Amino acid sequence: GITAGAVVQEIGYDDDCDDALRDAVVALSGSALVDEDYDDVVDVVLLWWREDDGDLVDALVDSISILADQGVVWLMTPKPGRPGHVEAADIADAAPTAGLQATSTISAGRDWQGTRLVAPKAARR
Repeated sequence: GITAGAVVQEIGYDDDCDDALRDAVVALSGSALVDEDYDDVVDVVLLWWREDDGDLVDALVDSISILADQGVVWLMTPKPGRPGHVEAADIADAAPTAGLQATSTISAGRDWQGTRLVAPKAARR
């Protein structure tokens, strides 16, 4: 979901984030990640989220405020058994409330998994 030229906004970065994954995203997009203060349209949001980070619905709503119409949110959460793990049911509940739907979940490194979230097709027309 990340292509050359894509503008990728990173939200929720902390010391526990996977630097190899971040480097791979930069390599795929061909440009540096933009931070939470970026205020132009982005193609992809890379949202690092842990169980104790607050309200997931609010974070998802905020993350799509400058997302392009065909944009994608990659919700990065700790894998099961890791500190800060977010239950799949919590993501499944939060995504539609924020106007998104989960399309897939991948292993995104040793400690992180990624859930791809997009606007439902009916909303993209």
